[in-house]
Amino acid sequence: MENKNVIIERVFNAPISLVWKAITEKELLKKWYFEVSDFKPEIDFEFEFSGQGLKGENYLHKCKILEVEPLRKLKHSWTYENFEGYSTVTFELSEEGNNKTKIQLTHEGLGSFPTSNPDFAKENFVNGWTYLIHTALKDFVEKN
Repeated sequence: MENKNVIIERVFNAPISLVWKAITEKELLKKWYFEVSDFKPEIDFEFEFSGQGLKGENYLHKCKILEVEPLRKLKHSWTYENFEGYSTVTFELSEEGNNKTKIQLTHEGLGSFPTSNPDFAKENFVNGWTYLIHTALKDFVEKN
């Protein structure tokens, strides 16, 4: 079976505390990620946000916090309203020298989404996460 997981890594010129805040605080998430309904890095906390597909379709993402290790790891589920499938997204942080932070994002379970919908193709997740980590989050944490 084809590996449907996406793994994106990047080292930022930013302290781990800032990167952690960027992935766990609602007001900061909207500056580089999505406008989330609400957000608390607490196990079982549920949040949602809307995102667009390739042709402008709106997808409601429904998520639930599964693991929290402050300044180290945040894992949440990732599902879509009205679509089958269940996946997880994990952000793992580590210090890389003086005021540098390595992030590894892992999105697992993509093969559970409908293969008949091109919006759920692995390459779209790769492209989306690459942009979010390598450009949007990088720009946010390195300029703040």
